[in-house]
Amino acid sequence: MNSAPANPAAVRADQIHAGYAAADVLRGISLSVEPGQVFAIVGPNGSGKSTLLRVLAGSMRRRGGTVEICGRPLESYDRRALAKVVASVAQENQVAFRFTVLELVLMGRAPHLGAFRFESHADLEIAREALAHFDLLEFAHRHVEELSGGERKRVFLARALAQQPRVVMLDEPTAFLDLRHVAGIFARFRELAAERAMAVIATLHDLNAAATYADRVMLLKDGVAVATGTPVEVLTEENLRRVYELEVYVGRNPSTGALAILPSGRPPARA
Repeated sequence: MNSAPANPAAVRADQIHAGYAAADVLRGISLSVEPGQVFAIVGPNGSGKSTLLRVLAGSMRRRGGTVEICGRPLESYDRRALAKVVASVAQENQVAFRFTVLELVLMGRAPHLGAFRFESHADLEIAREALAHFDLLEFAHRHVEELSGGERKRVFLARALAQQPRVVMLDEPTAFLDLRHVAGIFARFRELAAERAMAVIATLHDLNAAATYADRVMLLKDGVAVATGTPVEVLTEENLRRVYELEVYVGRNPSTGALAILPSGRPPARA
């Protein structure tokens, strides 16, 4: 009898094909993300980053290939079971009703509640802890529509954290955020990934954020993985020139030692 491996990957995908109408957006994507790892997906607009995240999260059907979450086929999870394991935050999130910040974050506890069961004191504490992780406790009783775009983004990140997932999938999590909160949010997710063996998969436009905070990076172009590996292995001048069709400088941040990536503004020289 086949059994799941003793220490399965948090997310494993093999030869993913997916798209819209007749066109494939993803063409043969494979990846493996371990528990406790921060995995960044980068690439230009239209490269397939958000599509890949939706396929991995189960919100979009694939045309070919396989996806496993924590050693089980994605299809073996029902919606509630999957929501206990995977939390997703989209690029844009709409709120249809007048919820407070605390009420919205408490919705992250829904997969853990039975039918007709209300949140317990423990659920409330989990929600408050999630708010604290994103500097939102002072906004707990404010209505979400009263917040700035960056503050709302942090509320949805807190709701995902309140699910207590084993995998978090974030589509452009730094959109609308100022520099301080970008650094703070990635620092929080790195800490949580280590403490809880939680895998974090994030699509990013910010190559410097990927270089600084990710353990591994996948660089996409036209639905194909150009390179996958550590930031140093992937975010090279040659790879970035090929993918973005722009001359770039890749050096080192003298303060942190992390990669520093700067565009030159010139197209690459033609051979």
